Amino acid sequence: MTETDTEIFKWTWGLLPLIAAIIGWGTNYLAVRMLFHPRKQISILGLKLQGVFPKRQKVLAEKLGRLVARELFSMQDVKKHLQGDEFVSHVTATIETKVDEFLEEKLTEVIPMAAMFLGSGMVEKIKHSLVENIAKSIPELGEMFVNHLEKNMNVESVVREKVEAFSSDKLEEMLLSIMKREFRFIECVGAILGFLIGLTQLAILWLL
Repeated sequence: MTETDTEIFKWTWGLLPLIAAIIGWGTNYLAVRMLFHPRKQISILGLKLQGVFPKRQKVLAEKLGRLVARELFSMQDVKKHLQGDEFVSHVTATIETKVDEFLEEKLTEVIPMAAMFLGSGMVEKIKHSLVENIAKSIPELGEMFVNHLEKNMNVESVVREKVEAFSSDKLEEMLLSIMKREFRFIECVGAILGFLIGLTQLAILWLL
């Protein structure tokens, strides 16, 4: 082997880490893309191929529905919120505003003679009594609302049906928006590991 051939050979060795890095990145890039593609099952030389998520969308929908219903969304949490002081105060303030509007603007339209018999003090007492009694029923109404939801709304089924109905494009867009950084990290890890493997191979060749 001539000196020139030796130099070329050494330069070729030097490219090993770069080539390995490209292969590592490309392999992981392809693996990430194969999570979503091909969207419909295809057959290559008798081997059936389909993206992991399109193939397992129904299973994903079932597990996600179960997770949301059992771990993430609880009717008891909704009930607690609807019976909490903050919610009751907010609803009471809204009711008071609506009662004010009715007594000041609508009452005389409904009962034209009311203005002749009701002074401002009487109107204030009526408003206070109405608001107080309606506010007392807010927690009970909240419980009735939650009980109605429990009987008529199956959270697990709703989530499952929604996820099953996603198009492949929508599912890919949603998952990529959530895990875009993680997927890129996987691709970079492939490149780094490939580069390190290439360096290791280069070191072994130099030692031979």
